[in-house]
Amino acid sequence: MVKTKELSEDIRSAIISKHKTSKGYKAISKDLGIPVSTVRNVIKKFAKHGTVKNLPGRGGKRKIDERSLRRLVRMVDKTPRQTSKDLKANLEQSGVMVSTSTIRRTLNQTGLHGRRPRKTPLLRKRHKKERLIFAKEYLDKPQSFWENVLWTDETKIELFGNAHQQFVYRRRNEAYKEKNTLPTVKHGGGSIMLWGCFAASGTGGLDRITGIMKSENYQEILERNVLPSVRKLGLSRRSWVLQQDKDPKHTSKSTQEWLKRKKWTVLKWPAMSPDLNPIENLWYEVKSAIGEKKPANVQELEQFAKKEWEKIPAKKCKELIDGYKKRLEAVITAKGCATKY
Repeated sequence: MVKTKELSEDIRSAIISKHKTSKGYKAISKDLGIPVSTVRNVIKKFAKHGTVKNLPGRGGKRKIDERSLRRLVRMVDKTPRQTSKDLKANLEQSGVMVSTSTIRRTLNQTGLHGRRPRKTPLLRKRHKKERLIFAKEYLDKPQSFWENVLWTDETKIELFGNAHQQFVYRRRNEAYKEKNTLPTVKHGGGSIMLWGCFAASGTGGLDRITGIMKSENYQEILERNVLPSVRKLGLSRRSWVLQQDKDPKHTSKSTQEWLKRKKWTVLKWPAMSPDLNPIENLWYEVKSAIGEKKPANVQELEQFAKKEWEKIPAKKCKELIDGYKKRLEAVITAKGCATKY
């Protein structure tokens, strides 16, 4: 027998209200468009219990007992990437025979839901240590320091998104626990690579990277974009700071010597830390906007990217930098692990 949809409490209340005005079952049934038998059952229940609310203890007997439930939750807590089929097979070994839908429903009732794992960099112990040192060292820097940082980064924008998805079972607010994330390697249909920069006062230059970028190409991008962006964004000429990650082209001997000749102050940066760079939020905005426009080719993709970059309001940039201290606090709380940022 197909299970019918449960009546809402509002409909049940309407039945009782009409019944109290001496309307008959058939009249109520016609008014509300529900079966006469349903009207009769609601009125009988109200006469017996004095309520239209669901009664406590209502429903069938749980198919998974408390002991098996605890075991199920332990299995998921230990290995979140197990599928419901894996969990079903594991329970069957102890004589518990239930369907995969029962397993999913039971996990949902305990607050565990199947979710796509957040993608985070693959952090080694040394990376976590570096991140923790950075967060503690810069935690007490004044806001004026962060307002004079020129944040930079490269990103890949694809013409078509990645359809590959995975799921983990997790609790609410546990998306960024290490066991619930999916480690990725940086920069891993058509696509374009972009270099961009911004500061608290707004977005700076955006440059397309053509071909395979070498140290010399990176230096040319910096030459074209950094100082014009510093001037455009009104950063202090004496105290502005360049932020860049630890990409090999950024840390090569050639680039380091080039930066030294420029006499630019470079922020000491921990490896594998995109969550510490607020420009990632701006990349997300650009990619989301491009996804809605659906460019037909890489030329349109580049045009849309530049337009969306220019459209980012200065207010958005300021908000990201005003809240930067929270990122450092989050890294400290996570003991160097990836955060929600």
